[in-house]
Amino acid sequence: MTVDRAPGLSVRLKLTLSYAGFLMLAGALLLAAVWVFLLRYVPEVIHTPGLFVPNQSDLLRAFAPAATAVLVFLLMFGLLGGWLLAGSMLAPLTRITNATRRAAEGSLSHRIELEGRSDEFRELADAFDTMLTRLEAHIAEQQRFAANASHELRTPLAISRTLLDVARNDPKRDTGELVERLHAVNARAIDLTEALLMLSRADQRSFTRGYVDLSLVAEEATETLLPLAERRGISLEASGDITPTIGSQALLLQMTTNLVHNAIVHNLPTQGAIWVSTSVHPGSVMLTVENTGKKLSPQLVPTLTEPFQRGTQRVRDDHAGVGLGLAIVKSITQAHDGTLTITPRPDGGLRITVELPAAPLTDLAGYSWPRSSPAR
Repeated sequence: MTVDRAPGLSVRLKLTLSYAGFLMLAGALLLAAVWVFLLRYVPEVIHTPGLFVPNQSDLLRAFAPAATAVLVFLLMFGLLGGWLLAGSMLAPLTRITNATRRAAEGSLSHRIELEGRSDEFRELADAFDTMLTRLEAHIAEQQRFAANASHELRTPLAISRTLLDVARNDPKRDTGELVERLHAVNARAIDLTEALLMLSRADQRSFTRGYVDLSLVAEEATETLLPLAERRGISLEASGDITPTIGSQALLLQMTTNLVHNAIVHNLPTQGAIWVSTSVHPGSVMLTVENTGKKLSPQLVPTLTEPFQRGTQRVRDDHAGVGLGLAIVKSITQAHDGTLTITPRPDGGLRITVELPAAPLTDLAGYSWPRSSPAR
């Protein structure tokens, strides 16, 4: 937004006038001191017959033109020197302003790269370059995310249109199978849309914070997904201590559910296992989800939190997901000022750890946390 402002003096002109003004003031004070010093030793009237001795009036007539010439010289010197000095000092600020204008016009690849030793202007320029780098990376990530989201949303819509075209061209075709396929495709589109909304909500941090026990959240998530794990022949265990933190109950539950669901889907075909645990550390609480599965390379693991990135070939069924599970986990973790650590297990699978700030003990005095039995 552009703000209309009345025209005013430039900073360079203000500095020039300031330099000249201070120089004139210093010169005037010096001349005044010289004059006062002379006045102390020269009488006002001197009567010496036959000998000319200057008095105060004579000195004033001789001193005034010289003092005026000195002040004029100081004024011109102060204006010229101040203008040059202010221009030299403000040159980095001009480069920063030009870079800001280019960034406002959409050019984020430009960098100031101010030379010289560290000072206030160079610290400002370096901070601005860092901001541009992060902003450029963020916009590139958002553009890539929008392109991937559009592609993922276009797929179920294109399938639905194809199925509807087939039904329209063949009215006698049995609609039972068509309805089932349309229902599955529509459910996937809804899941993707809800995941995108959840990701946006976490990124904007638009949620109410309260006291949350991660151990209870882990138990609820494992109890919800226990039937899915049992159908796949995967053992699911949850254990841990009371882990109080501050955040959104709904978002932390979604985060834990995504972690457990991801551990179920990306597991061994048979005799897989998942371990969910919570622990308390000085100043932080920790949620850990481990699962068996295929071996993953250390180079692939850092990319798993990118939207629509899949570490292995996902089984396409009703619980396939939409490729945003770990991306949502990362966003929710960052929204709660936590850290997400993903490491491959030597025998296959992943070990994912979420570390969040612990709730202050002083605020928990007298607070009773509900407990329930661990899910297994």
